[in-house]
Amino acid sequence: MVAARAMKPAMPKTKAKTPSANIHAVVGSDEAEVKRVATELATNLTPSGAGDFGLEVIDGAADNAEQAAARIRSTIEALQTFPFFGSTKVVWLKNANFLGDDPKARSTAVQSALEELSELLDGGFDSGVTFLISATEVDKRRAFYKMLVKRAELQVFDRLDSGRAGWEEEATEIVRLRAKKQKLEFDDDALDLFVLLTGGDTRQIENELEKIDTYCSAGVGPVGQAGVPPAKSKAVDKTPCHTPKTATPRVTVDLVRELVPLSRAGIIFELSNALAVRDLELALTLVRRLLDQGESAIGILLAAIVPTIRNLLLAKDLMERHRLQRPHSPFQFISASQRQPSIYPAKKTVL
Repeated sequence: MVAARAMKPAMPKTKAKTPSANIHAVVGSDEAEVKRVATELATNLTPSGAGDFGLEVIDGAADNAEQAAARIRSTIEALQTFPFFGSTKVVWLKNANFLGDDPKARSTAVQSALEELSELLDGGFDSGVTFLISATEVDKRRAFYKMLVKRAELQVFDRLDSGRAGWEEEATEIVRLRAKKQKLEFDDDALDLFVLLTGGDTRQIENELEKIDTYCSAGVGPVGQAGVPPAKSKAVDKTPCHTPKTATPRVTVDLVRELVPLSRAGIIFELSNALAVRDLELALTLVRRLLDQGESAIGILLAAIVPTIRNLLLAKDLMERHRLQRPHSPFQFISASQRQPSIYPAKKTVL
């Protein structure tokens, strides 16, 4: 039985609890999160004091179908081997790359080996052995995955789809929780920019937070607007990133601009924001950067300037007609507008 989706994005999207407490699976398209959680789980499951006999790792990254089938059968043998000296052990099929929908995974040899493994897991094995499998490419239509849903303690970590509406709010919560663990505090506009630049990619989020934490810990002074000479930079927050040791480091939008690399999408977002707040100097700087990257003038006009002006006009119309307060950020405006019944009327339930 599969439980409901977790409320917090930092948690697995799917989790199934079953009587088989000695079968664990960590899967999903978010490679960084799958590897992190699986590694932590393997550490926690491995019995203390068991030494090298407590954890048996089988590399699931196979080059071809024949090798994949061999790795699966090695896993079966490991599960059927009793722990040494009557203790317990963990068998970890790590980074399995033959559970997806590709020629290797569809091969008869792999499917036959997976069927044998499924029968073993479904029928049960020695209670002193714990099985853990981690994989990033999984075909959820296959019988093996359905068996995991039924029998395993299953955790699924999928990457956020930045093309889906509302992904920014989920990504914002992920960044906020991880920044809290790093003891970093983001200004609201800095948090919005950081989310757009990292795109909900957990690996990049971790890397950039680590970079910011290192910068703040070094006690380096504040920075100005990226790409704008200090003498010409407009009112920039002069508060150091790292306040006294008893305080939480505060991350400003200028610090994010300086340390987090700007992708094409990030520059377009920044350009849109600069136009919205009428910061001509920053807008021109970003336009020059796009031109230096090989973007055409008409492309910049159609990708950033025209949509921004159109959205500002639409936002102004919504604010006037529905008496909405001026938003602090685009994400907040989207959320506020979606809560307005006059804009999004509730659907009537047909009995």
